Amino acid sequence: MKLILTKELGRLARWLRILGYDSSFYRQDNSSTLVIVALREQRVIVTRNSRLSRFAGPRVVKIDSDFVEIQIRQVLRTLKLKPDPKNMFTRCVLCNATLKRIGKEEIKDKVPEYVFKTQKDFLQCDQCHRVYWQGTHWGNVRKYLNKLGL
Repeated sequence: MKLILTKELGRLARWLRILGYDSSFYRQDNSSTLVIVALREQRVIVTRNSRLSRFAGPRVVKIDSDFVEIQIRQVLRTLKLKPDPKNMFTRCVLCNATLKRIGKEEIKDKVPEYVFKTQKDFLQCDQCHRVYWQGTHWGNVRKYLNKLGL
């Protein structure tokens, strides 16, 4: 399932990307263009803006809460999504592109020395070239998701 989130849902977009969902982030104020993009790319619109639900055609999920924990639950419940642990950490949290495995030697100058020495598996975003590895934040994310019951 492909999603497009409006500008007030940046934290939610990052969390959905962590879960492995294709979640583009729409920063503009033009609702008509957003609807066109959603239809063209076959994306579900996720928004806090109640006016967007009046557009016919695209599917819209109106987020009710200010709290990201509740927002995550609402999106997953409304769209009947069940996070798959195999898909977690497969998308760049910054730009939404798919991450690719990269050889350790290829990123030697792109990560801190300690990380290079202590980690063996690395992923890189094809689009923004950010490098990811399985640090303590991965465990923290899993604890957070367990707290949410995911």
